[in-house]
Amino acid sequence: MGFALSSMQLTSTAFTNGGSIPQLHTGEGVDVSPPLSWTDAPEGTKSFAVICHDPDAPLVSPGNYGYVHWVLYNIPGDVTSLDEGINQYTSGVNDFGSTGYGGPMPPNGHGTHHYFFWLLALDVGPDLPDGLNMWELLAQIEPNAIGMNRLVVTYQRD
Repeated sequence: MGFALSSMQLTSTAFTNGGSIPQLHTGEGVDVSPPLSWTDAPEGTKSFAVICHDPDAPLVSPGNYGYVHWVLYNIPGDVTSLDEGINQYTSGVNDFGSTGYGGPMPPNGHGTHHYFFWLLALDVGPDLPDGLNMWELLAQIEPNAIGMNRLVVTYQRD
C-alpha cells in the first residue's frame, strides 16, 4: 500500500481535526498523551502504530525535519482506542531523547505549529523491537502498512 491515506477514521475526545490541542496535552500543561480512537481499520490489520510529529519545528539534525513527539507501536490489531496517558505497548524514542509522549511546546514567538497524530494499520503482528525512533519504525513498517490516517491539531506559545 505504501504511505497513502485510507478510509480509517482517527478521532479524539480532547480535540477536533484542525483545532487546537488543549494545554493539558502540551509541555506547558500536564504533558499527558491525548485519548485517541479509530474505526474502519482495513481487513487483515494485525497491529497499529501511532506517531505524533511537528513538521513546523526547526530542523533538529541534518537529514531530519520537524520534531517527533511520540512513537508508539506494537498495538494489537483488536485495539480501537488509546486512553489518555496511555502506558502500554511499545514506546519508541522521541526527539526529546526519551521514550513515551512529549507534548507540544514550540519556541516562544515561533508562531502556530501543526501536530500530526498518525495512525498506521499493519498486516504484521505486534512484535517490533524496542527503542525505534520514527525513522527506524517507518523503515521497518513501510512494506506492511495497509492503512493510515491522521488528526492534525495546532498549538502556539506567545
